Amino acid sequence: MDRRVFLGTAAATALVPAVGWAQEAAPGWVKLPTEAYRGKQDDVVFVDALTGWYGNGSGKLFKTTDGGQTWVKQLDRPGTFVRALGFVDAELGFLGNIGPDYFPNVSDATPLYRTRDGGGSWEPVVIDGPAVKGICAIDVLKTPFINAGVLDHRVTIRAAGRVGGPAFLATSRDKGETWTSEDLSAHTGMILDVHFVSEQVGFICGASSAEVQASTAIVLRTGDGGRTWSRVYEGSRTFELTWKMSWPSATVGYVTVQSYNPDTTASQRYVAKSVDGGLTWRELPLVDNAAVREFGVGFVDENHGWVGAVPNGFETTDGGASWSPVQMGNAVNKVRVIPRPGGGHVVFAIGVEMHRLDLPG
Repeated sequence: MDRRVFLGTAAATALVPAVGWAQEAAPGWVKLPTEAYRGKQDDVVFVDALTGWYGNGSGKLFKTTDGGQTWVKQLDRPGTFVRALGFVDAELGFLGNIGPDYFPNVSDATPLYRTRDGGGSWEPVVIDGPAVKGICAIDVLKTPFINAGVLDHRVTIRAAGRVGGPAFLATSRDKGETWTSEDLSAHTGMILDVHFVSEQVGFICGASSAEVQASTAIVLRTGDGGRTWSRVYEGSRTFELTWKMSWPSATVGYVTVQSYNPDTTASQRYVAKSVDGGLTWRELPLVDNAAVREFGVGFVDENHGWVGAVPNGFETTDGGASWSPVQMGNAVNKVRVIPRPGGGHVVFAIGVEMHRLDLPG
């Protein structure tokens, strides 16, 4: 049976707005035809404007080669929770599994998988060092250098987790062939996201405690490639943690501050921003609404970006000074900004559903 989801079939048509795919000229979020899922889906990744993958908590992984118009199921493994994805190129990629003992029905204890054929097959990754419980984020850093007179890239991959703890960071400096892990529980109770802006400077979204009721939101920074970490941001409120980050430049970064406070009078939601390479941070008010819970964040440049949330997303065009509600899907956990050949960007947002936004150059 063909597992491809086609735009134009009765099922797919029910999943996309009536305006259809053709109206890309007027920028607006368009729902893509994906398989129905009961809750938040956590990651989508693209290596170019056409080729990408997304996964979900039921152990399914899908691939597109036409920018999300159609998808082919590549993996169906109940018990695995596809939490994070990272691809070096169209063939070499990595899949992070949340691991058991956090979400129900997750039995797979292998935290990280690798594909060498574009997602057609997957193998467990061997990680030397302390046992990694689960993965919430994967970061792929490509650094250009001259190799025997030819422009090449050094590739460093980091996989980190997890929500609820424990906090471990696994690193590969040889394109994912060998891995070592380290325990960062002395610095953070959880790791929700990891991103390096250079070989030396990187950041971790975390929480001061593995127990959310005691946790304050924190950001860790390293300036020496991960050998040491320091706490550069810490919120003043409990029941909070930092969830995802976006770095439109090496100096300007944003993180979502997620609140689980049951007190509905504690209703102000914040985004934290740095303009000095992550050395200092300030909180920007997002919205005063106790029903809002933040998830993903993505910026196309230093001023224009989006925050995914329940029940809807938010958009800013002035660097977070003001925010407007935007219908980009419910519970968007990951926002991916992809440059288009010839100019412009394609933005993908995944949560309960997946949406696409085409921005002209």
